[in-house]
Amino acid sequence: MKLDTKFYEEKMKKTIHSYSENLSTIRAGRANPDVLKKIAVDYYGSPTPISSIAEIKVTDARTLTITAWDKSIMKGIEKAILTSDLGINPQNDGSCIRLSFPPMTEERRKDLSKQISKMGEDAKVAVRNIRRDANDKIKADKKNSVMTEDEAKQSDKLVQDLTDKFIKEIDGITATKTKEIMEI
Repeated sequence: MKLDTKFYEEKMKKTIHSYSENLSTIRAGRANPDVLKKIAVDYYGSPTPISSIAEIKVTDARTLTITAWDKSIMKGIEKAILTSDLGINPQNDGSCIRLSFPPMTEERRKDLSKQISKMGEDAKVAVRNIRRDANDKIKADKKNSVMTEDEAKQSDKLVQDLTDKFIKEIDGITATKTKEIMEI
């Protein structure tokens, strides 16, 4: 009986999804509401994502506006943005907060490209670890006579093909994001 690769394929898909989510939070010089995903505001004693307590709009290519539904939390939102690693000073006029994204320098673009490459490598390592888990299962099944030698070889090939497919997908996502960063 060959190894059922569905479980491992799902894990690899989750790795790709997680990698894509992490890439979306990188500030790339244009206004993108996703950069606020990881920022939480202390709202009545519990950390709450900004998107849950305010409306976030892209007003132009380099500006985000945040309008809180509860005006009393505006200072808290401003403080959360200031203490985050976003690197942007919010302008609070009392009714909304504006975030103006400055154009990126060449040095910042290169740093972001390196960061994206490292995140891509981390995603590849995660995919390879899933492959290792699948290969360990194949070896154990073969040792316990659940799988024949031929089935083990076929399963190995299936797992390797799956790994190659997802590594190639990660490379494509990385290249696309790097190109986007360098062209801004």
